[in-house]
Amino acid sequence: MLGRFVDELEETIIAIILGAMTIITFVNVVLRYGFNTGLIWGLEATSLLFAWLVLFGVSYAVKKTAHLGVDAITGALPRQPRRVLALIAAAICILYAGLLLKGAWDYWSNFANLPQTTGRWFPTGFEEMGRTSYRGWYEVTDIPFPEWLRWIQPVMNEGMDYEKLPRFIPYFILPFGALLLLIRFIQAGVAIWRGTSMSLIVSHEAEEAVDDVAHLNRED
Repeated sequence: MLGRFVDELEETIIAIILGAMTIITFVNVVLRYGFNTGLIWGLEATSLLFAWLVLFGVSYAVKKTAHLGVDAITGALPRQPRRVLALIAAAICILYAGLLLKGAWDYWSNFANLPQTTGRWFPTGFEEMGRTSYRGWYEVTDIPFPEWLRWIQPVMNEGMDYEKLPRFIPYFILPFGALLLLIRFIQAGVAIWRGTSMSLIVSHEAEEAVDDVAHLNRED
């Protein structure tokens, strides 16, 4: 039940992002070619939504084993060597996702008035923050600040008004997406360890498409 709810939630978020991108782009085209005007913030909003879609979709694709991969060699191996190689691949992916999460946090934290991690490769703690380290006042270029978010000004901007959307809001997808990716790789690795899966992120989309066409040809 919980798994199904999470699946529907993730799919709904992806659909909302796609829908918002489509609506903003459509409205901008109509305004530009029909009324010689446009949404000044439209391009920036679409670009940020696309970044959300990609970074959110990467972890979802890992969960659904929708990423493309080549298993011509591993598929020809016996079960046990294939499992060992899959576990090695999972360990490498987990390491990569961990490094990505550290880098994403260190970049985003600058805009969220939060400390970066110490350590060059792996987080060894959090660095000390001073008032000069706070960068919550950084804004995006064009997207106006929504009035219903005024309550964050005393927290993030010392009570001063925002004119544009603060960057820490759209940039939040960086650590969040990296964290989701790390979780999905860990889940995939555990599934391989338990023997419920023999592959990490290999999709046979091309083979399935060929089989579908062959099936249709047989019916004709």
